[in-house]
Amino acid sequence: MKYMDDTIVKGNLANERLKGEGEKVFYKTYNRFPVAFDHAKGVYIYDAGDKKYLDFGAGISVCGLGYGNELLNTAMKNQIDKGLLHTSNLFYNEPAVEAAEKLTAMSGMDKVFFTNSGTEAVEGALKIARRYHYNKGKKGCEIIAMQGSFHGRSMGALSVTGKDHYREPFEPLVGGVKFAVYNDLSSVEALVNENTGAIILETFQGEGGIYPATEEFLKGVRKICDEHDLLLIFDEIQCGMGRTGYLFAWQEYDVKPDVLTVAKALGNGVPIGAFLARGEAAEAMKPGDHGSTYGGNPFVCAVASAVLDVFKEADIPGHAKAVGDILWKSLEEIKEKFPELVVDHRGKGLIQGLEFKEGVKVGDIVKKALLEQQLILISAEHNTIRFVPPLVIEKEHVLEMQEKLTAVLEKM
Repeated sequence: MKYMDDTIVKGNLANERLKGEGEKVFYKTYNRFPVAFDHAKGVYIYDAGDKKYLDFGAGISVCGLGYGNELLNTAMKNQIDKGLLHTSNLFYNEPAVEAAEKLTAMSGMDKVFFTNSGTEAVEGALKIARRYHYNKGKKGCEIIAMQGSFHGRSMGALSVTGKDHYREPFEPLVGGVKFAVYNDLSSVEALVNENTGAIILETFQGEGGIYPATEEFLKGVRKICDEHDLLLIFDEIQCGMGRTGYLFAWQEYDVKPDVLTVAKALGNGVPIGAFLARGEAAEAMKPGDHGSTYGGNPFVCAVASAVLDVFKEADIPGHAKAVGDILWKSLEEIKEKFPELVVDHRGKGLIQGLEFKEGVKVGDIVKKALLEQQLILISAEHNTIRFVPPLVIEKEHVLEMQEKLTAVLEKM
């Protein structure tokens, strides 16, 4: 018992020490929780005191294969042993070519550019749209984005993010952007004019409150783009890579974009993103139009290549769909048990959300779950808790989450 007590004390001291030191040196753009994680395995993360936390946030949808996957570890170690972590994009390297071949084949796209993040992938996608129309004599084409969307925090990505509280402190942003209503086709049609060049949307809004696009909306937007020679850009940075039960969310309805952005689970924690294009859009950019010093280096691409292998061989999207059905049932039970707290349940696969009544502080629920039940959850817009666990969770983990969250809600 003394050993366990000493370990807990050690963990608490480490948490407090790192919190204090971190607050002195980190730029204050995050409100971090007072926990310092030390190691992880499977779908659990441990602090310095070896306290075990069930992870239902996956580093904001990043760690799709969980923690300590042997195939990924081997891929990383092998590339490190080669001593070749970076060469720049002035040269070819085998891991990047392998990852590109796999990702284009699995997505049905023609060309790929590897970035360091999802935000950078969106930047590249927007540049493709502008370059595509510039090549045809149209300069400064307008872009239609969606209200409630989130595409990143760089100036270009922020310009197409449909949330005023993210945009206003940094205006003026990139011009020529108009916002339609998500899942309202008539609002999109009303904004199309001779200057329109592209439509960008998340196939499934995550940060915006867990809202999937409808089949009718996706097919309608695709038709508008075809009729007006517009590029359709799907942002699948969060909802892609198996999370909805399909490798990419658009595949459920067979509505194919011209440009696709991915990131997060593509690297399972190693920083990598990508934008992909097909047809004329894949040929729009010319040498010198875009670049990245670190993007697509041998180390990150070795990991991404291994991730894609695991996704295919273990049918990770199929697993996410099956366990997602179990998660749906569990969250429905929570909704029915707490009608005075929960007002809605949305989502599919392993990206689902519970919306709570106005006045219920979701941030408090998330914090209590973390500190009292060792359950990692994250929030989203519209007073919603977002459930985006590693895609390798099993039924037992869903039931454990349900028990822990229920214990928190019962005290409210």
